[in-house]
Amino acid sequence: MARLRVFESISIDGYFCDASGDMSWAHSGTDDSEFSSWVSGNASGGGQLLFGRTTYEQMAAFWPTAQAAQQMPAVAKGMNAATKWVASRTLTTVGWSGARLLEGELVSTVRELKAGDGPGITVLGSGSVAAQLGAAGLVDEYQFVIVPVALGAGWRR
Repeated sequence: MARLRVFESISIDGYFCDASGDMSWAHSGTDDSEFSSWVSGNASGGGQLLFGRTTYEQMAAFWPTAQAAQQMPAVAKGMNAATKWVASRTLTTVGWSGARLLEGELVSTVRELKAGDGPGITVLGSGSVAAQLGAAGLVDEYQFVIVPVALGAGWRR
């Protein structure tokens, strides 16, 4: 059975997006070599990724680029090589290599994915998806990165 992990960056005051839905605050600031090494190790784990539409569109716009390969080569390689599942009620196609639309209702489809023999599945961001899967009791592990910035407003899931 595949394990399901949710990975979220959260501000010190409990938000995972600012009031406009932006997450750039989670990656700003000084470089931290220990954190970068940890992220690179996570990205090379060979698992599957699961995104909601908004997070998928943000990730697909960055990780396949030359800029991503230059800034974080190990992470870019892992992100681009991974199988990526996209939960969306509006998208009809996905263009990022290895990406596939989830067919059917989210909870039952993810339950089927977990029951398979495939590698673990990690939800990156995707607050609505993470909340639905958590409420259904499907999440095996939560990983939070608490970013020392106070947003004052935003989205909590």
